[in-house]
Amino acid sequence: MSSRVGRSRSKRIALPPTERLHPRADDLDLASAEEVVRRLHQEDEAAVRAVRPALREVARVARAAADALRAGGRLLYVGAGTSGRLGVLDASECPPTFGTSPSQVQAVIAGGRRAMTRAVEGAEDDAGAGAASMSRLRVGPRDVVCGVSASARTPFVLGALDEAKRRGARTVLVCCNRPGPRVADHVLLADTGPELVAGSTRLKAGTATKLILNALTTTAFVTLGKVYRGRMVDVRPTNEKLRERAARMVAELTGLSPAAAKRLLEQAGNEVKVALAMHFTGLPAKEARRRLKNATLRTLAGA
Repeated sequence: MSSRVGRSRSKRIALPPTERLHPRADDLDLASAEEVVRRLHQEDEAAVRAVRPALREVARVARAAADALRAGGRLLYVGAGTSGRLGVLDASECPPTFGTSPSQVQAVIAGGRRAMTRAVEGAEDDAGAGAASMSRLRVGPRDVVCGVSASARTPFVLGALDEAKRRGARTVLVCCNRPGPRVADHVLLADTGPELVAGSTRLKAGTATKLILNALTTTAFVTLGKVYRGRMVDVRPTNEKLRERAARMVAELTGLSPAAAKRLLEQAGNEVKVALAMHFTGLPAKEARRRLKNATLRTLAGA
């Protein structure tokens, strides 16, 4: 009698997919290390497949983000826990990769900076704090606010999205469970399903989320001309490795010797894009830099 009651109760509990028990996880603690790793890898492959249906919408959001950045707006990530940390990671990688200002792509994580390295209990449940973060950042119509929530129901994130929408910003939700209606202007859903460790969305859901964020910002900055022939030509050479990379890019893209490429880069103020524009047009640095405001490297290379 009691077991039947327990079973009937469990059927009534509608857990979201990411919280359910994976059909191949019940014996995970009995498996060898090799078998655990193999199953995790299979789930990683499933995460890649789960992202595929969202690709068209990711492209739409990337175009919207590029338009916002071009107009002086921002791309703002908002999340909690693993999802919040993934937003912080993606935002922090944009300046060294694409030479952007740290203000252009920012991330807000529930619980603040200390939540990057430790759990801040209850922070994700505070919808008011999410809304307040949008007020504090003075979000407006030129901004794109991207909530990141594997569950699609984190109060901190939903509160931020509601406030961002009220302020006229375009809103996006990256998630791994189906959200409620009208939660955001765009939904980037990767339906990853149950995790091998039930509820641990740092696994498959985290992998899918990272893939989406990578695609979103990379596509936006490719659209904005920060990539030329597969190279990050707006990189800021702030250390020896990046200085060598910058000189190598100039040499490869111009056909100059390494020494000549280095000299040209120095004349360009160590800006790869300016060095290339100088080479393509024969103009000095100041004029080449001016040309780049209204033309792409592809255009200048063909001039």
